[in-house]
Amino acid sequence: MFTGIVEEKGVITAIADLGDSLRLTVRGPRVTGDAQHGDSIAVNGCCLTVMTQKGDTFGADVMKESLDKTSLGDLEVGSAVNLERATAAGGRLGGHIVQGHVDGTGRILSRTPSENWEVVRIGVPSHLARYLVDKGSITVDGTSLTVVEVVDEPDGSWFSVSLIPTTLADTTLGERAPGDRVNLEVDILAKYVERLLTARPDEGGRA
Repeated sequence: MFTGIVEEKGVITAIADLGDSLRLTVRGPRVTGDAQHGDSIAVNGCCLTVMTQKGDTFGADVMKESLDKTSLGDLEVGSAVNLERATAAGGRLGGHIVQGHVDGTGRILSRTPSENWEVVRIGVPSHLARYLVDKGSITVDGTSLTVVEVVDEPDGSWFSVSLIPTTLADTTLGERAPGDRVNLEVDILAKYVERLLTARPDEGGRA
């Protein structure tokens, strides 16, 4: 489990094509400080397993399912990525409950700078928009953010978030441009509520 509080921006140093998967090599001095084989590290919000670790880099495999559901296939050598280690039991929940299981991708539609923050509008698939509410939680490229506004329009749904200077400086969201794809993970609590409210009596005996 993660909290969506990005620990550092890492860099992709190598990408190996394994046929139906990729092996990413990522440089991240902070997250590799105590990394071991089998540990979980979120890369742009996608939970990956450490397969190799050497110095300040680690290698992780990205399966076809992850390539289909996330933007990790868009990465190139030199790409910056958001990194977060799995949360230790008893640690602070600085953001919200994040599984590292990306639900889909959205696209940056616009950026509106202000004196002390920046409003970013992101297009979201309609099947995910129903889980978003004003002032609710959303994970964008592994960053826990608060939804400012959700809008459903005939030509597509979108939501907006406000990015403070720290988020702009310490995560890749400060570098994303209109048209860029970003990984989205909606609040798992919303999905559980939907499931409980729509379950039939024969699916659990108590509905």
